[in-house]
Amino acid sequence: MELQVINMSKSFGTKQVLKEISFTATSGEALGYLGRNGAGKTTSIRILTDIFRADSGEILLDGKPIDRSKVRMGYLPEERGLYPKNKVGEQMIYIAELRGMKRAAAKKSAQNLLEKLEATEYWDKKLETLSKGNQQKIQLAIAVLHNPDIVILDEPFSGLDPVNAAMLRDLVGEQVKMGKLVMFSSHEMSYVEQFCEHICIINQGSVVLNGRIKEIKRSYPRNNIGILPEGGAAPFLNSVAGLPAWNAIVTDAQVADDEVKVALRDAKDKCKLLEILAQHPTGIDSMRVLEPSLEQIFVEKAGA
Repeated sequence: MELQVINMSKSFGTKQVLKEISFTATSGEALGYLGRNGAGKTTSIRILTDIFRADSGEILLDGKPIDRSKVRMGYLPEERGLYPKNKVGEQMIYIAELRGMKRAAAKKSAQNLLEKLEATEYWDKKLETLSKGNQQKIQLAIAVLHNPDIVILDEPFSGLDPVNAAMLRDLVGEQVKMGKLVMFSSHEMSYVEQFCEHICIINQGSVVLNGRIKEIKRSYPRNNIGILPEGGAAPFLNSVAGLPAWNAIVTDAQVADDEVKVALRDAKDKCKLLEILAQHPTGIDSMRVLEPSLEQIFVEKAGA
């Protein structure tokens, strides 16, 4: 299954929120849909879920205009919307029935998900009596309990402790492995890198970066190198700093986190660097190209 958004635009009054954005999401992969607050993420998600309509553009599913009556969608909004004074089990079944499930099937699916999330004890409790983390688990369970084809998650890990985050991480990963089409929006880049192969970053209503994370990282200069010497970073750097061969290819070298971070004059000089390292008496544990983190890429593309 392939979801294509093509030249989608949306304005509210005189303010244009989305400016002909385009991206693609594919089954079995999670798309990291990223942007700063106010970039237009929530607006575009609400258009995808048919909460309101775009002013222009197309949304295609497998090459045809999307027919939401024939595709099951699960949506976890950033703003939570469950009933605080209702019992957890009752509202899980109720919402599943609204999505077309029979009551018996809805109850079974809800109980299975709560068991997976170690939350069966909350079945007969009012939502408002649960901690924020456990409410979040219920929200995510409701988003996927009707076995949706498309799963859209907006900040699913916000405010969770590590234990609850791990449970939700497993559940989201399971959706991807099951071949669901998953869109994942988060400001926590570590989670995005865990789940997503493909990212789309929007800034001020426009797409500023779109592609596979590995390919995006490889597109950056390959001249920044990390060296982990056996005898310690500082002694190693002191021993090579005066070598003519070293100074001929290195423009900058610093110690950080027990590693020597080196900037080469040219990325092609990696082979020359290897020759120097091979002759060093203390030995080298590792050498690696230092790629930018997803957080650094995000700040570069969406920071303005």
